[in-house]
Amino acid sequence: MSKMKELALIVAGIDEEYQNGVIDGIIACAKERGASVSCFAAFGGVITGKGYDIGEYNIYNLINFDLFDGVLLMINTISDSIQKQKIVDRIKDSGLPTVVFDCEDYPEFYNITIDNTTAMEELVRHVIKVHGAKRLEFISGPASNPEAQARLAAFRRVCLENDIPLSEDSIHYGSFRSIDGRHMAEQIVRSRRTLPDALICANDAMALTAIREFTRHGIKIPEDMIVTGFDDTYNARHHYPSLTTVERPLNQAGWMACETVLRLINGEECDKVRKLDSRPVLAESCGCQSVEDTDIPAYKKSTYQIIDSCREDINLLNRLNSELAEAETETESMSIISGFLGDMNCERCCLCLCDGWDSPWGSSGMMTSGYAPKMNAPLIWDKGAVRYFGSFDTTQMNPIPHDEPGSISYFLPLHFRERCLGYFVATNGSFPTKSMLCHSVLMIISNSLENVRKLISLNSAIKELDRLYVIDPLCGIYNRNGFIRAADAKYRECRRQDMSILISFIDMDGLKHINDDFGHNEGDLALQRLSSIIVDCCRDGWICARFGGDEFIILGPGGTEKDAQELNETFRMRLAQINKLLGKPYEISASIGTICEKISDSDTMFGLITRADELMYEQKKKKPSRYIRR
Repeated sequence: MSKMKELALIVAGIDEEYQNGVIDGIIACAKERGASVSCFAAFGGVITGKGYDIGEYNIYNLINFDLFDGVLLMINTISDSIQKQKIVDRIKDSGLPTVVFDCEDYPEFYNITIDNTTAMEELVRHVIKVHGAKRLEFISGPASNPEAQARLAAFRRVCLENDIPLSEDSIHYGSFRSIDGRHMAEQIVRSRRTLPDALICANDAMALTAIREFTRHGIKIPEDMIVTGFDDTYNARHHYPSLTTVERPLNQAGWMACETVLRLINGEECDKVRKLDSRPVLAESCGCQSVEDTDIPAYKKSTYQIIDSCREDINLLNRLNSELAEAETETESMSIISGFLGDMNCERCCLCLCDGWDSPWGSSGMMTSGYAPKMNAPLIWDKGAVRYFGSFDTTQMNPIPHDEPGSISYFLPLHFRERCLGYFVATNGSFPTKSMLCHSVLMIISNSLENVRKLISLNSAIKELDRLYVIDPLCGIYNRNGFIRAADAKYRECRRQDMSILISFIDMDGLKHINDDFGHNEGDLALQRLSSIIVDCCRDGWICARFGGDEFIILGPGGTEKDAQELNETFRMRLAQINKLLGKPYEISASIGTICEKISDSDTMFGLITRADELMYEQKKKKPSRYIRR
């Protein structure tokens, strides 16, 4: 039995109708030919902000070309030139057979192209010859995009052959996104110059939003201005007025591309370039009646289904957003998300997170390019069953590889701005391409994970601040604040249970002498060594602290006179041992005063500490005068 062929599909903006049409053709061919497809998709160029696009495009760094037999590259959908070149370079290095769409820039790749020129020329001639347009403007796609270049070149040629002048203001550059049409229409209206007779748009998405904006300003289409598009999308056909546009065989292009790469994998020869025809569709937005007969019942049914589906998606979105706003831990987030995955109509969904995704900003766990070497899948929804996968190598990509021919998995990025959190894998379902809210769902999940990360970081910071508040940074034991907090509870417990309490007050001898004669580093070392002795002298349940500069304290609930005697002896013995071990030109010395008594009603903790301090001072007075406090 031959190995199932695995294809990588690289694309941006899978929620657009052009991409939808091509992907449908690819999937249909893959299912028929027993191949599986892994689609790596970004939504770059949609949200304003360079950091956001970095996070989106990072999904392309996940691709492990060693696991694939061939590549389908919809490079015409990726607007960022740097990202395009990175992808192309990696594919070239892989040596895999690769098919691109409408792109002649890489002759080493096979190209499935749809004639962008002939139909565009026919459409522009129609507007000029039939409708008498004399002032024309054009909304193009990205200047670097081959399809945009071809359509713009066709527009220029027809204008030139009809002696129609074009100024710099006549050409507007967008990115094939619907928002570009609105922005360009706003510019035309704000300029207060004479409206063009016709606005030719490089795709339907930009044309439709331009019409909407013009209509908002009281400009009638086609009475005041002709507007045309390109692609013949569902919305273009059912818009009012219906859009004059260019029909392209997108499904056929996807099928042909998939068939070509599979033939190449099998060692068959294929034409380097395969071209499909397109044709103009003359409709109401240029002043013509639609040549297509609309099936009204079918249209009403389809429209209702779209509205109903959109209503369900929005409800899902609102519920997901509301519930995730309450999540404070990763476990809570995964539990909430798992309850919604069944509504996404996918066979399987995997939420994969980078190891260290919840690390604080600026830490080693922060990823802005590529993914951590290890991933974990805290949530896998598989035909209704929910489970945790655990750690796996990032090079594996999909925690559950395809096991059935004809499978399609969509790899979608999870990130907050440029910071990589992980990715989402949706297998065998239409939600990523057919739902208008897939991108929004991913953003909500990403934002929820970021909120959890921030809460984890905040709690960690609070714990660290609390630790710094109560711990002496030099000696690593309680400082005065920490001692008071911990000792108060133990003192009250001794009073309540009528237990005796042991308190030792320790003062280092001659710290100034060590600092003055040997330097403060040696003084710090001496304090640290004395601290370690004090810690060693403490029994279970006792606490100790650096009470001041060279003062230390021990508190032992339930301590006895015998404990006090053993503590003093152990302390002096350890001092002698440390001095012998260190062999320093100075001696680490300290005076200790220990009391052990039951707490009376008139006692206070600080009163007992004062009595231990006085007892310690009596010991110190017996030593050379330089050790006595002034």
